[in-house]
Amino acid sequence: MFGCARPSSLVLVSVLLSACAGAPVQTLSDARQTISAAAAAGAADKAPMPYGQALEELRRAEDELKLHDYREAGRQAESAHKDALEALREAQNPPPPRR
Repeated sequence: MFGCARPSSLVLVSVLLSACAGAPVQTLSDARQTISAAAAAGAADKAPMPYGQALEELRRAEDELKLHDYREAGRQAESAHKDALEALREAQNPPPPRR
């Protein structure tokens, strides 16, 4: 009796795990950490364009994650990470003042 239930349980667990495997967890984490570092470096004031874009892309990535569109969530998270890196660089190395 239990022998028949066990294989179907394993199939269910396998299906659930494969559905979760596509979530871009590490990519989202990288984007969040880089955005936090950019914020700590003052990017909101020193690099508002790339910082704002990174925040918006992260919000979109999280929305797509909720909809289980992992491919688009990953794409948005990668863009957020890229823009957050740009914001961090700009915040840490502001251009010289104009004369």
